[in-house]
Amino acid sequence: MGGETSMDRKNRRWWERLRGSAAAWREGAAGLWRPGRLERSGRVERSGRLERSGRVERSGRLERTGLVERSGRVRRPAWLRIPRTRKGQRRAVQGVMALCVVALLPATWLFVTTDSKIGSVAEAPPARVAMVFGAGLWKGEPSPYLAHRLDAAAELYRAGRIEVVLVTGDNSREEYDEPDAMRAYLKKHGVPDRRIVSDYAGFDTWDSCVRAKKIFGVDRAVLISQGFHIRRAVALCGAAGVSSYGVGVDAVHDTTWYYGGAREVLAAGKAALDATLHPDPRFLGPRERGVERALASGR
Repeated sequence: MGGETSMDRKNRRWWERLRGSAAAWREGAAGLWRPGRLERSGRVERSGRLERSGRVERSGRLERTGLVERSGRVRRPAWLRIPRTRKGQRRAVQGVMALCVVALLPATWLFVTTDSKIGSVAEAPPARVAMVFGAGLWKGEPSPYLAHRLDAAAELYRAGRIEVVLVTGDNSREEYDEPDAMRAYLKKHGVPDRRIVSDYAGFDTWDSCVRAKKIFGVDRAVLISQGFHIRRAVALCGAAGVSSYGVGVDAVHDTTWYYGGAREVLAAGKAALDATLHPDPRFLGPRERGVERALASGR
């Protein structure tokens, strides 16, 4: 009972080695972090050196701004954090709903103000002038969407419902000429050249409407575009002083159509600003008598 067994001696030696290793580790750590040792080695900047250089924020500076927590994690701004309380969550939902309503107000304005002024080719009233808005070129030729608009204009002309076609588009670059491409397409489809008038500075819908009124003297017109765009065109031309009826041509519901519809939700906001503020177009220029001369020529 009183003697030490071999197992006891083995356990005692194991614990002695473990205590010795722990003591050695503590001594080494204390020697490693003795003040000034690493600084003298050049591996650590002396206290304040980096702070004075401006490369390191002083202690607490970022914490006081509220952007960094004491744990070192970057905090999100308060308006991005999800409220914890039920009352806060209800207010957040109400705020999101209010933003959606505000964002959709311009689109609602377009639908309400133009609902009775939109129809098909067969429903379009007689008018002396038709306006066709540019919609892009593919290898110098009208894109499929633009071709549909020009087909509708040619059909109205052949039916005797319009007398002159005003083609308005972008010609800001020498190699890109929407109006001339539109003119060539209409000529191939039975519209005489003398009955086509080109506006080379129709860079957007508002510019085209303002220039139709101030440069070409158009007071009333049939506007031709796709359904997702025609309401904005009618509203903006009305704000520019052109009494108009919109013809929304059919289009395949492909990726371009869905993109155009989504874009119109955002473009409605700009349209509301244009209709309210009446900014000058990018290029106005002198008065042109092209529409007047085309109306004076015979069919």
